[in-house]
Amino acid sequence: MNERELLQLKKDIDSSKQQVSELKGERQALLKMLNEEWGCKSIEEAQIKLQELSDKCEKLSEEIDDGVKELEQKLEYGT
Repeated sequence: MNERELLQLKKDIDSSKQQVSELKGERQALLKMLNEEWGCKSIEEAQIKLQELSDKCEKLSEEIDDGVKELEQKLEYGT
């Protein structure tokens, strides 16, 4: 390797270090927001919370569908 290639390599390494530092900062900010807004201290906790909320949403959707069907039947039969 010549001097120019080494300098370019050093520049690439420094750039990569900068990117890693920025990404770590972003990750910390997102984890803080996750904790403040949803009470989750880790990504694993957030995944569990997401599954719980998805299950609740699905159950509510089914209940709404059942209620709509029931209302439609009552309207249809006049009872």
